[in-house]
Amino acid sequence: MSYATDHLSDGIPVLDCDSHLMEPLDWLEHYADRPTRDKLRDLSFIGGGPANTQMVRDCWDRRNDPVETARLAADVVNGPKGYFAYGSMDAAERHVALDQLGFAGQLVFSTFAPNQFNATDDLDLLYGGAVAHNRGMVDFCAGDRRLLPVAFAPLEDAERALRCLEEALDLGAAAVWIPHGVPASQSPTHPDFDGFWARLVDADVPFVLHFGGNGSTQMASSYHNNGRDPGKDFVGGGENVRSKDFLNVHHDAENLLSCLVLDGTFEQFPSLRCGIIELGAGWVPNLLDGLDHARRAFGRNEPELAKLTLDPSDYIRRQVRFNPWHFENVGRLIDACGPELFMFASDWPHPEGGRNPIGEFEASLRAAAVDPAARRDFYHDNLAWLLGH
Repeated sequence: MSYATDHLSDGIPVLDCDSHLMEPLDWLEHYADRPTRDKLRDLSFIGGGPANTQMVRDCWDRRNDPVETARLAADVVNGPKGYFAYGSMDAAERHVALDQLGFAGQLVFSTFAPNQFNATDDLDLLYGGAVAHNRGMVDFCAGDRRLLPVAFAPLEDAERALRCLEEALDLGAAAVWIPHGVPASQSPTHPDFDGFWARLVDADVPFVLHFGGNGSTQMASSYHNNGRDPGKDFVGGGENVRSKDFLNVHHDAENLLSCLVLDGTFEQFPSLRCGIIELGAGWVPNLLDGLDHARRAFGRNEPELAKLTLDPSDYIRRQVRFNPWHFENVGRLIDACGPELFMFASDWPHPEGGRNPIGEFEASLRAAAVDPAARRDFYHDNLAWLLGH
């Protein structure tokens, strides 16, 4: 028995659209070419709660303690999370952890490594770091077909982005993470990026947007200058996401999705698939309505809108899938938007994923009387579709 089979008696094979590697201190450096290695920032734990360099080193060295390792391996589900979790850093341990979790497959994202190279004007560092990241992610997942590596491809330079994508695809990336922050100069919908989107379509590989990755996760700092005690952030760190920031985390992703629809990228590439991961889904009903309202209001004056052959919301339904937070009412979202849009995630081993995400989702699905076919869509079929399976 496993966590998944214990909670889903009908035998649905669970696909997990969000899990993470907790990187060892020198993880990215190990995969970087020499010129990039010399430029990499140190692994940073800003916003990561109590994580610090010595703690990460101790967690890595824990593998040499057979008694503690056996204790953690005996109960992965109820054990510690973050760096302390069994299987968070070591690929062989992850295989055992996944057996206990019982997921048929899971996308695997990095955690802190993009901070070592992303958000920089130095394109050599940016793309050299991304290439190293992608090599490392594929290597971590290589020993278990259930582990599906997510590559990273910044869109700061169209030519370099395409080269980065090509190497990631050659390595065997299952999905490609696109940073969704405000573009430095060109929109990702600019024709210069058509080759990037076309290559994803040709490879039958989706792109994903994920919390972080140079998307804004915080409100303007002036809103926090309120003369009051700010408290700690969501995961207990000094700088990360607090309550007001939490309401803001999906905005950049929503803006990018809207541009992909209204600028015609999804029209031009109807087989292009997108997953929205760890950004919640409560905003999706308003997105669907807002896109259709925008076309009705501005369609006479904006030539690109006249070229769309579908209602804008139908591009989202056709090409995008979303991962709700474990505490969101997914039953109500399915009732409002349909069963085809939403996917299960554990966020393991990050603590933000909750201790019992299946239990929380199941309570919502039962309360909404979601039928068996829609439940299978949520736990398996929608992610299988996204991955082209």
